[in-house]
Amino acid sequence: MADPSSYRPEPGQIPDSPGVYRFRDEHRRVIYVGKAKSLRQRLANYFQDLAGLHPRTRSMVTTAASVEWTVVSTEVEALQLEYSWIKEYDPRFNVKYRDDKSYPYLAVTMNEEFPRVQVMRGHKKKGVRYFGPYAHAWAIRDTVDLLLRVFPVRTCSAGVFKNAARTGRPCLLGYIGKCAAPCVGRVSPEDHRELADEFCDFMTGRTGTYLRRLEKQMAEAAEEMEYERAARLRDDIGALRKAMEKNAVVLADATDADLIAVAEDELEAAVQIFHVRGGRVRGQRGWVTDKVEEITTGALVEHALQQLYGEETGDAVPKEVLVPALPDPVEPVQEWLTGRRGSGVSLRIPQRGDKRALMETVERNAQQALVLHKTKRASDLTTRSRALEEIADALDLDSAPLRIECYDISHLQGDDVVASMVVFEDGLARKSEYRRFQIKGFEGQDDVRSMHEVITRRFRRYLAEKERTGEWTDEEAEPGGETGGEAGPGPVLGDRDPKDRDLKDRGLKDEDGRPRRFAYPPQLVVVDGGKPQVAAARRALDELGIDDIAVCGLAKRLEEVWLPQDDDPVVLPRSSEGLYLLQRVRDEAHRFAITYQRSKRAKRFRAGPLDDVPGLGETRKQALIKHFGSVKRLRAATIDQICEVPGIGRKTAETIAVALARAAPPAPAVNTATGEIIEEGEPDTTAGSPGEPVPAGAPEERRGQET
Repeated sequence: MADPSSYRPEPGQIPDSPGVYRFRDEHRRVIYVGKAKSLRQRLANYFQDLAGLHPRTRSMVTTAASVEWTVVSTEVEALQLEYSWIKEYDPRFNVKYRDDKSYPYLAVTMNEEFPRVQVMRGHKKKGVRYFGPYAHAWAIRDTVDLLLRVFPVRTCSAGVFKNAARTGRPCLLGYIGKCAAPCVGRVSPEDHRELADEFCDFMTGRTGTYLRRLEKQMAEAAEEMEYERAARLRDDIGALRKAMEKNAVVLADATDADLIAVAEDELEAAVQIFHVRGGRVRGQRGWVTDKVEEITTGALVEHALQQLYGEETGDAVPKEVLVPALPDPVEPVQEWLTGRRGSGVSLRIPQRGDKRALMETVERNAQQALVLHKTKRASDLTTRSRALEEIADALDLDSAPLRIECYDISHLQGDDVVASMVVFEDGLARKSEYRRFQIKGFEGQDDVRSMHEVITRRFRRYLAEKERTGEWTDEEAEPGGETGGEAGPGPVLGDRDPKDRDLKDRGLKDEDGRPRRFAYPPQLVVVDGGKPQVAAARRALDELGIDDIAVCGLAKRLEEVWLPQDDDPVVLPRSSEGLYLLQRVRDEAHRFAITYQRSKRAKRFRAGPLDDVPGLGETRKQALIKHFGSVKRLRAATIDQICEVPGIGRKTAETIAVALARAAPPAPAVNTATGEIIEEGEPDTTAGSPGEPVPAGAPEERRGQET
């Protein structure tokens, strides 16, 4: 626990102007981001007597080890910079609403030649029109099913679309009239885009004009005695009205507005948002957050506005935003919203009428969400706390292991040997911290040596980070080279020159407080295995001079917990929450390692002769295969024919021809007993071996067992 006076700036050093400040901990992680109209006055509040601070604020300033600030010109700039830094650094003491990526939207891909209607989640893409969010994906599909009768827009995937275009036959929806079938040319791209525009117009609330037009067409068809056409129009009108009934009118003046309500107690807050477009509720979503700082309702509203509109522009920001309390000051927030929309935005508290009544409904939803969340979380928090305490007691640790790292080795009979590292913080998986390793120190199968290598590489990187950031002096730091080979969920990184300590291009972004890959130590290292694996992990840490990290192993057979200094295992009760947490950590490490090992194996199986051509990327490989149709035809082509492919020069064509010649398939095998030519992968049944033979291209699962 740090003393705030040890890093308190001199009063004259802090400028009396708007700005954004960051508190960092001893590992240089940003733990809190805030903005202020006057940095001097705001920061002075953090360095008063600890007894006068709110408990959460006191916890933050004692966890921090330094503070820094950035001066800006206006409060609007401070608001924008604060939002950017909170998204970038994910500070643990800031209010963080649960991200809304799980909420489904109805999306129309207007950026495609033939726009597609579909359910979308995640970040919004440029050129795609979104409607929602909806509480459930099935609600979107029900609405789309009704509207496709009137607006038969494409809903199929790119693969289905291309297959239909190739065969000249539309899918089922094209046959039953729920798709205009642009894949087979029933409508032109222009007519199909017009259908998509009408679909979007209807979804945005412009329904009255379209319904009146359909009713007029129905009456004209009846007068002309085209009764079948009139009946179809009647059914279309009924489908549209049924779709409209799903979103009842709540504001009679066709208002576009978002209503935000907050329910809170001393520890947590729930936020509910209703999206009203054209007077109808078009979407609803909600978040729950821990109040890790002393914060007012107005400040909670401000954070919710940042979350909602931080990445939105144009009509996605409504003309009117109704809130239960206004941020203080309100002018910068309102100016920021206006800038995001491009026109005026009204931010106010509804006082009377329909809007006040609807706000009360939103508030009731927020209260119910908070009650439901507390009911679910009470047992979860208690269980996780008990699990960590049981682990600390069983392993004789000084405190509960808030950060646990688990390692597992995976291979297939000694091939593609890899390792995984998973991280659990406060008993919950932290997937952004997961890492993967390739075993490079030796060939073959040796789980003990592999575990020693992985632990050494991981914690050598940790020591290098401490040395580079100045947390250790040069005398204290462990000398040695780079570890290489570690990677996150992306491609695996290769070895690196030991003298290159910057590592910024590898994601170790240190000075700015962004997450660094191996910078933070765990309180407990768990290895998947028994006493040999535990001893290897402990030996690796001892060789690096690390003695403040506990190590244990969890053996699969009897679920025994092994400690490096004990000859006998620690046996936790089967009903122990601590054992259950260790099992979850171990199983997650095993899953992550197996997934990586399988992906490497699949990539090796998919490798072709073109992969060995230096400088030939994926785009030009695809161009070659598309031009010639197959590797066999490409192998038979001349250098001049290869040069006809766009992007392929003569030198590259010669390299391709040489590589394909070297990788030419061997001559067919001959059965010497019968003189019969054996096709590749065909079993030779003359040997008399019992059982089903394994073809040459069979999956590896049939040849060995994964570990």
